[in-house]
Amino acid sequence: MPFVPSYRVLSRTGELGRRADALEAMLASCSICPHLCGNNRLLGELARCSSGALPVVSAYTPHFGEEPSLVGTNGVGNIFFGNCNLRCVYCQNYLISQNHREERKNEVTIDRLAGIMLELQGRGCHAIGLVSPTHFVPQIVRALDIAAGRGLDRPIVYNTNAYDSVEVLRLLDGVIDVYLPDLKYADDDMGEQYSKIKEYTRHARAALVEMHRQVGSDLLLGEDSFVKRGMIIRHLVLPNDIAGSKQSLGWVASTLGAHTTLSVMSQYFPTHAAVTMPLLDRKIREGEYHRVLASLERLGLDRGWIQDFEASECYKPEFDDRERPFKGESDNRI
Repeated sequence: MPFVPSYRVLSRTGELGRRADALEAMLASCSICPHLCGNNRLLGELARCSSGALPVVSAYTPHFGEEPSLVGTNGVGNIFFGNCNLRCVYCQNYLISQNHREERKNEVTIDRLAGIMLELQGRGCHAIGLVSPTHFVPQIVRALDIAAGRGLDRPIVYNTNAYDSVEVLRLLDGVIDVYLPDLKYADDDMGEQYSKIKEYTRHARAALVEMHRQVGSDLLLGEDSFVKRGMIIRHLVLPNDIAGSKQSLGWVASTLGAHTTLSVMSQYFPTHAAVTMPLLDRKIREGEYHRVLASLERLGLDRGWIQDFEASECYKPEFDDRERPFKGESDNRI
């Protein structure tokens, strides 16, 4: 049978609208992410992420830089949301994520956001990718309800830094088909120093546990071989082991299981404020990367993708032919 995203069922029954109501109510004293700002975004106040009542869409396009089983031939229809609840000093999209005065010009109505989803579907995209969606979840769910009523039927990919509220994620159960979270740090001090955020590790790990509860370890593929449901955890290797890669991978193996799908990346490149920071002002070294890959093998983590180290030699913020699957890539089909 053809794949039917569960959000369509929720929309038909009215449950998706009720979820949107509950999420929008959280904007009155903003508790959409672990910052718990308390600002009334419904009345025009800005939260810590500089976001108000309307979603900010910096760009949208068919995107070919994601993992191969998401991209296919027509790409993921990525919607890039402006602003961010992190302030990473090495953010490669800092002109979008940390430039709120300019990004206010990119506010769109919720109806327009629904139209963007449908436009990307009309361009043949295999899925709709929500890039940095955390701070606009209520608006996204409302737009998704509208779009589902107008025929949207593509899987929804939640591409997040993982600084997400577990309470909010529970309201996304059955709404999101594919979770694509980062796992940035194993040490809260690193998160505070380099992403200006408190308790990243605790909150991100709790978020990943909830995502895993919803979609499990196995990737479900359609007859077209594209991912329809599941979770892929991204881990970017940083210089001087600032990411705490061994500890993070060990946590994944012990908590979520060795069959968890990972995407391990070598593409770090110093940019933004990182160019002046002694521990971050260089690309990773080959030895650093291969130590991380050795940890994968020791832990029995064998599902997903790894970038070849050569992908870091010339910065290219995407996955290409040099990215290869682990030996045990999941192949469950629906």
